[in-house]
Amino acid sequence: MPEDWALDVFDRAPYTTLSMVRPDGTPYAIAVNMVRKNRDTFYFHCAFEGEKIDCLNHQPFVSLMAVSKCHPKFEDLKENFTEYYHSAIALGRAEQVTDSDEKIEALRLLCERFLPQNMDHFDAAIHRSLARTNVIRIKLTEPPVGKCKGNL
Repeated sequence: MPEDWALDVFDRAPYTTLSMVRPDGTPYAIAVNMVRKNRDTFYFHCAFEGEKIDCLNHQPFVSLMAVSKCHPKFEDLKENFTEYYHSAIALGRAEQVTDSDEKIEALRLLCERFLPQNMDHFDAAIHRSLARTNVIRIKLTEPPVGKCKGNL
């Protein structure tokens, strides 16, 4: 599927699976709420400590995977169980955002995407919690790829 189609999957997915490598070389994946700023920049927020941060400090290259639609189905004519879906994957490099203006921009994008009805509380929340909120930027290292099966 075209790059724009794959980006749309990321924009519609309720969460994105972030896959990383632990310092011992084993895989680690976690679902995060993510927002896209432009064609190659994604953000999510997290704590300053924990397994995600240990992984990203060890190896900043990550994989992103999103599913925006999924519909298991039994196809009567074929007598077949299948699943129709829209999915996308992307590869990128993660980096902690240290600039306050960029952090606020990323957090605003996240809140506008997931809680637009509560934006009147955004400025007060930023004032209370910006210093203790970590924001991670992921810059894609190659265009995303989309996959789809069936019409949903």
